[in-house]
Amino acid sequence: MSVMMLRIPDELGPSIKAAANAASLSLNAYIVRAVRRQSVLDAAQQLAALGLGDTLCGDGDIL
Repeated sequence: MSVMMLRIPDELGPSIKAAANAASLSLNAYIVRAVRRQSVLDAAQQLAALGLGDTLCGDGDIL
């Protein structure tokens, strides 16, 4: 596991902490989940831009 320092703007910190609390997650778990979700979306968009989305999906699957 890697340790990274993250600088969050002062005005964003309270809302991130509140969202993590509302989701019953630690601040670390909440941020990791958000980063993981965004990285999956980014990868899906890259595949779609290459026109690979249709060939990688089965019946009923969409990107």
